[in-house]
Formats: sequence, C-alpha cells, structure tokens
Amino acid sequence: MFPFSSRSKMSDAPEVNPAPAKTPEPHPLDALTGGAFSAATSGERAARVRDWLATQPSSEQLQEVFKELSVRDKGAARAIRERIDEIKRAKGQEAIAAEWAEKAQGLLAAPRLNIADAMAWQRDAAKAGAPLSREPLSLLKTQLAERIKVIEDLQHRVQVQREAAVLLAQRIEVLSTKSWLDAQAALELLRTDVGRWQEQAAELTGDASWASVEARFPPLLDASRTQLLVVWDAFQSALAQTAAAAQDAAAPLPPVPVWADELRVARGLPTEAAATAAAAEAKQPKPKTDPAVVEKAEQAVREALAKLERETAEGHGKASVGAAGALRAVLKVQGRHIGAELEQQVHQALVAAGELQGWQRWSADQVREELVAKAEALLLRPEGQALGGRKMQETLRQLREQWKQADQGGPANHALWRKFDEACNAAHKVVEAWLDKIRAESAEHKAKRLALIEELKGWAQSQSEAASADWKALNRALHQFADRWRDGGHVGEKVFAELQPLWKQAFAQASAPLEAAQKESLVRRHAMIEEATALGAAPQLRIDAIKALQQRWQAEAQTVPLDRKQEQKLWDAFRKPIDEAFNRKSADRERAATELSARDRAVLDASKALEAANASGDAQQIRSAMQALEAALRHQAEAAASEEKQALAQDGQAPAATETEAPQEPVAPKAAPARPVVAVRGDDRPGMKREAAAVPSRPGRPGERRDARPPLRGQDGRAERGGRFGDRPVREERGPRLGDAAFRAQREAMEHAQLALKKLAAQAHGEALTQLLAAWEKRDPAQLPSGQELGGRVTAQVRNAWAQALSSAPKGDAAEALLRLEMAADVPTPADQLNARRALQLQLLTRRNDPAPAQTWGEDAARVLASASDAASARRLQSVLKALLRK
Repeated sequence: MFPFSSRSKMSDAPEVNPAPAKTPEPHPLDALTGGAFSAATSGERAARVRDWLATQPSSEQLQEVFKELSVRDKGAARAIRERIDEIKRAKGQEAIAAEWAEKAQGLLAAPRLNIADAMAWQRDAAKAGAPLSREPLSLLKTQLAERIKVIEDLQHRVQVQREAAVLLAQRIEVLSTKSWLDAQAALELLRTDVGRWQEQAAELTGDASWASVEARFPPLLDASRTQLLVVWDAFQSALAQTAAAAQDAAAPLPPVPVWADELRVARGLPTEAAATAAAAEAKQPKPKTDPAVVEKAEQAVREALAKLERETAEGHGKASVGAAGALRAVLKVQGRHIGAELEQQVHQALVAAGELQGWQRWSADQVREELVAKAEALLLRPEGQALGGRKMQETLRQLREQWKQADQGGPANHALWRKFDEACNAAHKVVEAWLDKIRAESAEHKAKRLALIEELKGWAQSQSEAASADWKALNRALHQFADRWRDGGHVGEKVFAELQPLWKQAFAQASAPLEAAQKESLVRRHAMIEEATALGAAPQLRIDAIKALQQRWQAEAQTVPLDRKQEQKLWDAFRKPIDEAFNRKSADRERAATELSARDRAVLDASKALEAANASGDAQQIRSAMQALEAALRHQAEAAASEEKQALAQDGQAPAATETEAPQEPVAPKAAPARPVVAVRGDDRPGMKREAAAVPSRPGRPGERRDARPPLRGQDGRAERGGRFGDRPVREERGPRLGDAAFRAQREAMEHAQLALKKLAAQAHGEALTQLLAAWEKRDPAQLPSGQELGGRVTAQVRNAWAQALSSAPKGDAAEALLRLEMAADVPTPADQLNARRALQLQLLTRRNDPAPAQTWGEDAARVLASASDAASARRLQSVLKALLRK
C-alpha cells in the first residue's frame, strides 16, 4: 500500500516559503576591542585582544571587556585579567613606595641615625614588596648606605684613637723605666704626638654624624682621653720635679722609682732596698682550721644538699620547702668552714627549690597555653617555611600526646581544650590534602609497575623467539628493567606485597636463558681453572699453552657476563696457579743469582749483630757493632785489592820469563795500606791495564788517513786487543762485590744504628738538663753534668762559671737574665713577663755596643744559677737550655 501524504500534490493551498535567517547583531564592545567578540576562533580572538591591549586601554574599559569576555572565552580573557592584576600591583607598589620613602626621609632627617633602624628599613621594605630598585627608593637606599658607612667609619676611627692612646701611654711608661735624661730628650716629640692625638679626637667629636655613633663609643674615647691626659700630666710633672731635684740636692725626689734611684746614686745616697725588703715580708698567716672540722662541716652540708636536690628533682613542693629550711640551718652553723665551690652548689639548689614552690597551681595551665600557641602557630608560619604533610601529622600527634600528659597533672580546662582542638583540626586539613595526594600517587605508581611487568613479559617472549642471543645485551636490558622497577615510585606495603611476587615471577622467566648460559659458562671456566692448575704444577712452564688458555678465558668472559664479584673470584682462582708458577720461577732465578759467598755471610753476620745492638739500646755496644761491620766491609775491599794485585803481578811476570834465560823468582809485593775501592771508567775493558788511563780519541781531519790517527788502545791499536778470530787474551776476574741481600742488610743496619744513636743522644741531653736543674736546686756543683754530657755548645769556661755560681750562696735576681736567655733561644715568655720582655728589648735597642743575648747566654745562665731556685724559673731555664744546647 502507498503511504498517505498529509498534503496532496493536487492541493489548492498556496506553498509557504521559509523565512530567511536573522543576521547576528554586533556586540557593543566589538568596535572597542577591534572585533574580538566577532572573531570566528579562539586563537583569532586572543590575537585581537592582544592587539587591543597594546593600545593601553583604561582600567574601566578593561573591567568592562573582561566582564563580558570571561563568560564567552576564558582563555582570551586571561590576558586582560593579567593586565588588570598588573595595574593593581603597580598601584599597590606606588602606595608602598610612598610609605617607605616617607620613613626613609624621616630617618635621614633625624639628628641621630641608628644603624640598626636603617638596616631594618631596607629589610622590612623588601619584605613588604616595596620596589627598592626604582626611584625614589633606590636613591634613598643609597643615601642611607652612605650615612651608615660614615657612622661605621667614625666608630672605627674611635677604636684606632683608643689604640693610639694606649700606645702613647706605653711609650710614656717605657720612658719612665729609662734614665730621666732619655725621657727629657724625648719630651718634645712626645708632646707633639699627644697634641696631634687630641686634635684628631676633637675632629671626631666635631663631626656632624657623631651623634649617630653607638652609645658605647663616646665613653671609650672620653676614657682614653682622660687616661692619656692623666698619664701625660703625671709624666710632665715628674720629669720637671726630677730636673729640679737634679739641680738642687735639697729638692724632693720624683715619684718615679728609677729616676729617684738615679738621683740617689748621683747624690751618693743608698737606694730603697731596705724599704723594698721590708714591704716584701710575708704577713703572718692566719691560723688554719682543723681538717677534721672542715671535713665534718662539708659532710653535713653535702647531706642536706643531696636531700634538697632529690626532693626538687622529684617535684615534691612541700618536701622541698622543709629540705631548703634544713639546708639553711646547717649552712648557718657550718658555712664558714666550707669551700667556695660547695657554697656555689648550695646557692644554686636553694634557687631551684624556690622556683619549684607553687608549681602545682599553675604548671598545667601554662603547659596547655603553650600547646595552644604551638597548634595555632602551625598555620601561621612564614612563607616558604610551611610544614609538609608528614611533618604536620607527626607534630599534631606529638601535641595531642603532650595535652594528654598535661591533663594527668592537673584539672581539665575545657575552654583551652576547645581552642586547642579547633587549631589542630584546622591544621589537619593540610594532612588530609597530603594523604589524598599520596593516595593518587600510589595508584599511579601501581599502574606504572603493572605496566612494567607486562612489558617485561612481552620482552621475554620476544627474546625467546629470537634465533641468536647476545648475552651481554640481554644482561644489560635486565639491569635496566630492574632499575626501572626500583625507581617506580612509592606504593603502600600491602600493594607492594601483591606486586613483588608478580615481578619476581616475570623477571625469573625473562632471565632463565641467561642463567642457563651462565651455568654452562661456569662449567667451562672451572675446567679452565683445573687446566691452569695442571699447567702451573708442571715442572716445565709452557708459555704458549698459558697464553692460549688466557685467550680462551678472555673470550669466554666477553661472551657470557657474570656477577662482578663472582667473576672476580673465578679470575683470581684462574690466575693463582699461573702466578705461583711464575713466582716460583722468579724465586729460583733469584735464588741462583743471590747465592751467598763467605764474605757476604760475614757482612750479614755483622749486620745482624748490629741490629741486635740497636735493640739493646746501649750506645757503646752499637758503636762497637758498627765498627765490626765496617771492618767486615773493609776486609772485603782489601781481599778484592789483593786478588787484583796478584793478577797484575802474574801478567807482568809472563813476558819477563820469555825474554830472560835464567828466570828469577818474583818478589812478593809489600802489603799496601787498605784504601776504598774506587770505580774508574774503562777499567773493566779487555786488555786495558788498571794503572794506565784510556787515551781519548779525536776525530780525524779532512784528508787525513785513517791509520794516521792515534791508536785507541795501546801503541798499534790492535796489540792490546789480540787477533781478529778469537785469539783475544782471557778477561781478568774482577773483585767480588756484595750480593743484594748483604748490601741491603748492611745499609738498613747502618741506618737503624744512626737513628738509635740519635735517639740515645736526645735522651742523654734530657738527663743532663734534669741533672743540671737538680744541682741548681740543691746548690751542689758536684752534681753538675760534665762537658761531654752538656754538649759542644758549653765550653770549659762556661761550665766553670756555672760551677762557681752553684758553689756560692744564692744571690741576685734572675728575672733579667731569664728574659735574655729566652730572647737568645727564641722561646716564648710567660704572659706575666711579656711587659718586662718588651721593656728589656727597648733597652737593648738603645745599647748598640753591648753584645746580643745570643752571645752572652752562658754568662746569663750563670747569673740564673747564682740566684735562688724555684719551680717557675726552673721550667723557664729548662725550656731555654733545651733549645740552646741543641743548636
């Protein structure tokens, strides 16, 4: 059947035409943006937006276009949003720059600039985001830096002036130790220096930036000025008084001891030695307390102290109060008998006990408030120092555990608990975000590992289908798969326990062909090791077979790779029998070459005797053994010389017997004195006499015949060499020489003997110094060491002077002599004597014609020995003589 149509073709109804589509109206902002709203694509719209932004539109236009365009195309609107943000930042930076510029101008305008405030301005401005690299902040920053530099320079100059004042005072002090005439000669120069110092100090205080100097520097300058002026005024007045006393005998003496003694000597009066001796008398010592009383008092105080410390450590508030009272009562009775250290411990324990009182009342709330502050500070950390998820989780767990402990020590505080719980919950959001991230990463890592397992299975299937296998490439690929599995990322323990068996199964399947090849290679390598053992044990070493075996091993190692440690062990096992065979061959060769002769045995025996003497530590025995070894070496040289002379005598007698009909018996040569064997160039050449030196040859001249040259050896050039076809004279035997073992043994024995003698000499030097100090302490010249024990530096005259000094009663002061000895030996001086040494050095500079301390150290040592002995002087003298006697 035909379908019925809703409208018949023969219908009389007119046909309706469709209405045309409406054209879209342009956007009102399309003309402003250059057609950005009517663009066909997003890229074209973004390009038109960038072109419109290049025309620098106003902020209101940017806001209006962004509002309309962000609904249609957020990608194209991003550039407009960035421009709006940039304008906002620029306005904010301008406001910030104006604010910090005003602060900087205030700092510069202030009469006193604090360096810390200026540096804090730059730091805080940078933190606030102020544009310090642009005007006007860059100029203000430069001005502040220059102002700080000026202030720091002033402070540095103050320190320099202070040091200069100290040096001037030291100069005045040194002049007070010299003659008053020297001080009077240096008065004008010193007055000039003091005046210049005062001018420089006035310049510092008159500087415009002096008010900005730190508060500690002006008092330093004032103190230096006051001290210098006091010393200078006292020096001037004392010098004037000295000059007046020098002219008038009735005038009073100056307060300077050196100048006063000088004037007394000039007047013919005695010095103040009696007064100094009276002042140096020791005061009557106060009666000492009975040691039993002191011990009893300390025991009572320590018992009370231990009880108080125990109660304080356990936190017993009431018990600590009673223990503190008991300790105070004991201290009141026994306090005068205890030492300073125990008294300090008592005071510390009493302070700790006072702090413990009342702890139960407020300790719990104090701990809770600290925990609340810590919990709230977790989210208020500076930018860049925020805690990570794991660290935040651990911190929150620790804070909650601490809160539980605080609740156990006191009543609960619900208000603080609510604040603490809210802060912890707010901080736990960071932990939740971190856990979500960890879960997502774990899922991703799990997927990667599963994909790696499937990839390994597919690669193993492709390798099994391959015809030929490259075992090195296969091993390298397996290592790469293992590295990728190791770097596959973190997964949970449960997930890893599920994936690890799958990975091991796939990896075992992939590495099965390589493991089979390695087993076969191990069998072949063990066979080669047995073959190498057999070659090494053979009596005759076959080099060609060993080379072929090594080549086979290298080919096997390059074909099938093994684990590095296992391969190294197999290689060592393969090399061991071959190396032992070569070592055995070398040892046989060396043993044949180093057969000991009778003379070598004598030298070896003498060397062993010398080593035994070195071990004994006896110097006389060591010297005797050294002489014996030298004698053995000398006898060897004499034997060689005698054999050489006998050979020469036999050579000289042979031609004489042929010429004379009645031969005479040769006369035995006289025994020549022993002399060292000296090697002469050419003395071992065939046919060359030892007494005659080789005649040097010269090159021939142009046109000269070859036979006109002087003979090389002998008269005719061939008489000494013999015939041409092997009829040369028999080569003479050279003198015996030491074998390698004997030569090394005697050389090492000699070196050890010399070191032992040096060590024994150093020990004897120390014993001599100890004996000298003992003789000084007992004033016994009989104990003075001999000249040989003291060494070559001490002459007989110097030793006699030391003996005379020790034989007399102690007299004089050895302070200056010890200083001169320390200067001669160039050793350090004790700290309390440094000023005296500087003063002595200054005095020596004025005495140009006097001998130096290095030239008179023997006399100075005699002066020290003539004085009384004490521990400090003995140590100083020992250190000095240790250096002087060694030079």
